[in-house]
Amino acid sequence: MAGPAGKARETTQRIVDETAKCGIGLVASLPDGWITDLIEGYTADSRFRHVAVNREESAIGLCSGAFFSGIGSMALMGASGFMTCVYAITKINYTYQIPMLIGITLRGRPGDSAKFHVSNGLYLEPLMASINIPFVAIERSADLGQIGVAWRHSRTISRPVVVGLTRDLLRGNV
Repeated sequence: MAGPAGKARETTQRIVDETAKCGIGLVASLPDGWITDLIEGYTADSRFRHVAVNREESAIGLCSGAFFSGIGSMALMGASGFMTCVYAITKINYTYQIPMLIGITLRGRPGDSAKFHVSNGLYLEPLMASINIPFVAIERSADLGQIGVAWRHSRTISRPVVVGLTRDLLRGNV
């Protein structure tokens, strides 16, 4: 797997494998350009049931319901979509102590040339801090083991934990 495309595929497979090690069997996602390969990886992998949703809040609701069925789940979305989920997370997950992994893109950080995502970089982490949701930034392939740490922590605190994925990571550049 030489070259940038091969490295990106390798990173995608490592992320998929790390989530499988956690016992996650359901991934609910909303499309985002940065995670297209990752969504395809979950869709093609028989260890997962992938459900495409039309709203980020639907991913939160679906994954919350899966918890009560004993199914480990992850909601996967872009940063701006995550910011629309504050009510669903605080009402459903915090009230009923429902753990889950939430995977997001880290749009708007330095290196993201999309000017219209700058607000994500300005507000995303302060928003997470304001609702006391634990956040783990995965910026290098060497950090992919933190996915399991985040998953276990969500179980310990009975709340969601957010794992943020950078563009360079998803492209296999780091």
